Formats: sequence, structure tokens, C-alpha cells
Amino acid sequence: MEKLKASKAQHYIDKLAVPAESGLTNAQLMLTNHDLKPVEPERRQWGPWNFVGFWIADSFNINTWMISSSMISGDDGISWWQSWLCVWIGYSISGMFITLTGRIGATYHISFPVIARSSFGIWGSLWPVFNRAAMACIWYGVQAWIGGQCVTLMLRSIWSNYLDLPNSFPSESTNTRDYVSFFLFWVFSLPAIWFPVHKIRHLFTVKAYFAPAAGVAFFIWAILKAHGLGPIVRQGSKATGSALGWAIVKGIMSSIANFATLIVNDPDFARFARKPKDALWSQLFSIPIGFGVTSFIGIIVSSSSAVIYGGTPVWNPLDLLGRFLEGATSGERFGVFIISTSFALAQLGTNIAANSVSAGTDMTALLPRYLNIRRGGYICAIVGLAMCPWNLLSSSNNFTTYLSAYSVFLSSIAGVMICDYYIVRRGYLQVCDLYSARQSSPYCFTFGFHWRGYTAYICGILINIVGFVGAIGKEVPAGATYLYNLNYFCGFIIASGTYYLLCRYFPIPATSDRWMEVGDEIRNPSVAYGAEDGMDAVSEGSRDKYDMNKDEESGVRQRNLGTF
Repeated sequence: MEKLKASKAQHYIDKLAVPAESGLTNAQLMLTNHDLKPVEPERRQWGPWNFVGFWIADSFNINTWMISSSMISGDDGISWWQSWLCVWIGYSISGMFITLTGRIGATYHISFPVIARSSFGIWGSLWPVFNRAAMACIWYGVQAWIGGQCVTLMLRSIWSNYLDLPNSFPSESTNTRDYVSFFLFWVFSLPAIWFPVHKIRHLFTVKAYFAPAAGVAFFIWAILKAHGLGPIVRQGSKATGSALGWAIVKGIMSSIANFATLIVNDPDFARFARKPKDALWSQLFSIPIGFGVTSFIGIIVSSSSAVIYGGTPVWNPLDLLGRFLEGATSGERFGVFIISTSFALAQLGTNIAANSVSAGTDMTALLPRYLNIRRGGYICAIVGLAMCPWNLLSSSNNFTTYLSAYSVFLSSIAGVMICDYYIVRRGYLQVCDLYSARQSSPYCFTFGFHWRGYTAYICGILINIVGFVGAIGKEVPAGATYLYNLNYFCGFIIASGTYYLLCRYFPIPATSDRWMEVGDEIRNPSVAYGAEDGMDAVSEGSRDKYDMNKDEESGVRQRNLGTF
């Protein structure tokens, strides 16, 4: 009887397993599945305009408005043009980081969890991947909560008494009405998680048309109601001297922190590029332009609110739309409904792009035998529902503090990953070995963990840890606070510098002494042990190119291409 129960349990467990290549060992089944393997040519469907549309669509979201507007609010707020300058500088730097990590995915057509194996080890990569997945789940909840506020506005535009829904929620930070809206947005987001990544680009194309149109309409409407641009365009900075300088620095860092997750996980999308160039200039320019324009709209709309209603500017555009509903005509109510619907679509696209797909890809790497991107995306959605995102958005101070804390951990991961690919390995990866659990694999290091990568990662965190304690309200030395104001750069530079020095004095295998990317001809590699060399992996042209570099002068420390 016990055997029968065990066999039935095993049957159901096997039913839960995702399809995998035949001939894989149990260890390999913990390293690969269809969503983790290099993207085959038929799924490489993202061209340069798909990336442009992706970032234009992603830029028009409520979070971007909040960051730029919150730089102006508060006792140490800066002027509008200084805030806008921070946005341009911050997002331009972010665009550079994005293209650096995105090129790895676009060249070898592999995702962040697989790339991390090169710098942290086959099994050591699981912690950075888990770290990134946890952050994505938290951020999913935050974006879904903001999307729920859009739903509240939509329902208020139709039924004004929705605002007076009886409250039975125990939290002081939210109420029943807002939680119901949050839940509705969460439910209607679930179907979008179902679609595969190479097809979801159509959602971003639709969003790229509707969301910017809504933003521009909101911009014009606010100016017309204020009969001008508002007092913020004439308002100087409240901060002076060194306080002004540090306020600008913090504004730039907030913009970069907004991209902390996207910098790490851009390969999850860039791997679907037709060729590496498609993911270069399209991302480098569309990011600062898209986010800069959106931030400008947010700043001016916030400025106009001070004229329309008096007092301090309203930094949350959804709060301002709610004010527009007070005593509104039927035409104005319809306008609010259309704009809030477009913003809800914007939040949906942002949540899928930045969080659901990223978390799904990461969770696939954590348990590839039973999870794929789709299943991981739904787990991310469940975690986002269970958390309390309203606590992070209770004030602009809480929001920016969270963003800074968010980047402390991810900057170190990015530093190690970028240094490993561009400086240490010079663009050379042995792709099939990234899926090998054998001790002879160049990425196995010490029992699957790369101590150099972990040492550098911890050093990048330690430089910011004291300042982080100060950011949450504890008294710390002033120097630690100044360092923390530069948290992303500090973490990135220390982590990458430490990693380079460790690899310089303790060399690692599978590196090149000159630039040598060999991923341009990857087709459909078999990662099973014993697969014949070259089986569906690379074209003859790529093999010839490799053979030409196989002599003594090639500078490759370990020339074995695994099962290529």
C-alpha cells in the first residue's frame, strides 16, 4: 500500500516537471530547461524598434513621475530644472549600464541567471538570482498597488460613491476600497503573464502609443486648469550650498536606483535580439529620452497643482487626478477615466517587463526541473499580493529610502557581472559549460561556488551597509552617509575593482587575453553530457573562426568549448 502511495506521489510530481532535453543527469536537470537554454534563432524576434517601443512604454509609468516630482517636494527640495537635470544624468548613466549587461544577453542569447554562473559559479549563482527574484516580487507588489490606484480612479469616474466604500481594513496605511482596487488590478494582470517573452513585445507596442498619449493629455489638461505652468518653473531651490549639491547627487542616484533591477536583468530581454547591435543604440538613447520627457511632464503637472489647489505641489499624479474628480462634469469624469485606464495599462506593461518576466526567469534558474518563466511569473504575482506595498508608498521619503536600499545589493551583482565579462574574460564564454555540473567545468570553481565573485559582492555591500543603517533612522558617522548617497557607484566600483584584483592575482580558467566574443553563431546547442561536438550548436563558420584562434597566440587559457 505504501509503495502504491509513493508511486502515485511520484507520478504527480513527474507530471509537474517541465519538459527537458533527453539525456540530462539529475544535476543538469537542476541547471537547465527550455527557458534557460540559449534562445534559438526562430525566437530571436526583437529588432531595434521593439527595444525603442519597450523603453518608451516603460518610461510612461507612475513611478517615473513620483521620482522626479519627489525631488522637488520636502524641505530640501531642488528647483524643477535641477530635478530634470538629475533625471537626464541619472537615466543616461542607467542607459550605459543597461547596454553593458544587455550586450551579453544579445550576443550569447542567454539570460541573467545563466550569465551569473560565469561570475558566481554554477551553484553560487543561485544566491544573486534569489536576491534578484525577491526584489522583483517586492517591486511587483509596489507596481500592482499603484495600478490599483488607477483602478480606483476608473471606478470613481463611473461611480462617485465608490470613494465612500465602508472600511473594514485594520491597517492605517490603506483601506478596503484601495485594497479591492489593488486586488482587481492583480487579477486582471494574470492573463498577461501567460504569454511567452518573445511575443509579449506586442503589449509594449500598444502601450507605447496609448500611455504617452495619456501623459500628454494630462499635461495639457493640467496647464489649462492652472492657466500656465505654475509656480514651480519660477521656484528656486530650497537647499543651498553643500546641501544643494548633495540633494542633486541623491536625485541622480534615485534615478539610477530606479533602474537597479533592470540593469541586472536586461539580458532576459536582450537575448531575444536578432543581433547584438539591435540592443545597443536603441536602448542607449531611448532610455534617457523617454524617461526625461516623462519626468518633465510629471514636474510640470506637479507644479500646476500648486496653482489649481494652492499649497504644496501634489507629487503623486494619481492624487491630482483624484482632485480633478471633485465637482467634475461628465466630460471631465470621462477624461479622468481614459487617462487612468491608460495609466493602468502602463503599470501592467511595466510590471510584466521589469518584474514578472524577471522573477519568472530567476525562479526558473532556482528550480528548473519544475518551474518555467510562466510558473515563476505567477509565483511572483502571488508574493506581490501577499506583501504590503502600501507601506513603501506612504510618503516620498519612504519611497526613495526603499529605492536606495534596493540598489545596495544589486549594484554589487552588476559590478561583478560586468567586470567578469568585459575585463576579465574579454567577452569569451563557453556557453555549454554554463550548463555543466562537472567538476571539470571552468565555471564550477570550488564545489560550484566562485569565492572571488562572492568576496567582491560582499565588499560592494559592506561599503554601503553603515550608511544604509543611517538611512533607516540610526545615528551614523557623516562620512558613511556621504558614501551612502553614492551607494550605487560605491557598490559597483568596489565590487568590480575587488573582483578584477582577485582574478588578476588568482587567475581563473576560460578567459581570453584579447576581445573574443564567440556567441554570434549559436544555434540550438545540446547540453547533455556526451553530445557530439558541434551538434546543432554552432555553424561551420563559427567552428572555423574558433579553430583559427586555437593556436598559441590566441590567448585563451581554456579552449575547450564543452559540448559545442
